[in-house]
Amino acid sequence: MTALTPMVVTMPATNPVPWTGTWSASPQDGGQSFTDQTVRQIVHTSIGGTSVRIHLSNAFGTRPVVIDDVHVARRTSGSGVDPATDTVVTFGGRRSVTVPAGGLAVSDAAGITVSARSDLAVSLHLPEPTGPSTLHQTSTQTNYIASGDVSGDATLSGAQEAGSYFFLANVDVRNASSQGTVVTLGASITDGVGSSLDANRRWPNRLASRLATSGRVVGVLNQGISGNRLLADGAGQSAADRFERDVLSQPGVRWVIFSDDPINDLASSDPPPTASQLIAATRELISRAHARQIMFICSTLTPFRGFDAWSQETEDARVAYNEFVREGGDCDAVLDLDLATRDPGNPQMFLPAYDTGDHLHPNEAGLRAIADAVDLGWFDRRW
Repeated sequence: MTALTPMVVTMPATNPVPWTGTWSASPQDGGQSFTDQTVRQIVHTSIGGTSVRIHLSNAFGTRPVVIDDVHVARRTSGSGVDPATDTVVTFGGRRSVTVPAGGLAVSDAAGITVSARSDLAVSLHLPEPTGPSTLHQTSTQTNYIASGDVSGDATLSGAQEAGSYFFLANVDVRNASSQGTVVTLGASITDGVGSSLDANRRWPNRLASRLATSGRVVGVLNQGISGNRLLADGAGQSAADRFERDVLSQPGVRWVIFSDDPINDLASSDPPPTASQLIAATRELISRAHARQIMFICSTLTPFRGFDAWSQETEDARVAYNEFVREGGDCDAVLDLDLATRDPGNPQMFLPAYDTGDHLHPNEAGLRAIADAVDLGWFDRRW
């Protein structure tokens, strides 16, 4: 895969309240093609706002994609929405937008008020053949595909269910009380593997709830990709290659939590990288974040003994990487995922109560432990 610099279709803002990211999904290649179909996608906000805008990505498309009818509305249940909240989304004042191959379209502000930690339905009509779509593979959320333009319909009866997000990359809100955005950058543990479908129990969801309960108004963006690595492309562009798009370019970003990508470098590379290689790449991300005045929160790597790819070599590299993180290095703060999830009696493995059974992914209790290990005081600081 080749990293692309997107052509952006957007309009200047006139409202002095800046945008804050409330939801995101990192784009990947290899999605299905659509022709004269509506895709209704359910997103769970982290903070609310008085208006909304969306980002539509054709980052990996091979041709321009026409989207001629876009609606947002409060989701009720299933594919249903509250008709009283149905709002047409425009792009430069027009209902139709053509997203160039490799490009991004950012909408005008849509006048719909959304609540924190609520479900918003974003419906797109794709009238012409799209070719392979840009998607986010693992949604852990049921989305809906229907024939024709039914973007404004209250329900999509007979719709096909889908387990991915298509073209939709971001939802932003305007909130005068916003303190900024934190990006959670990682792989499957961040993406939500191990959590229940349609339950919003990924660890970034739990972090958003903790922040809201504490009275902090911080948008939480989940930029996890299952199978993603730090050093090499594979399941999505590598964390290093996508850092500009998925972290540095996010609206209102003030903090980034970098978590589980290096586990996949160790578990799916032959030969696995050395700890020195992982540390050097992490230091480069830290430097790039600091150049934009973004606080960089490092994470230790969770244990994975018992998983097929575990070896003493990968364990030694994990331990050395964790020592770098715990000793501070260039990190602004440390999220100790290893300490939060390991079995004290067998620290090379998960606590059994936190293990999905594959010895690589924590279950919902483990994901909750990860979110609860985040020090909310970090969000009162700025690098």
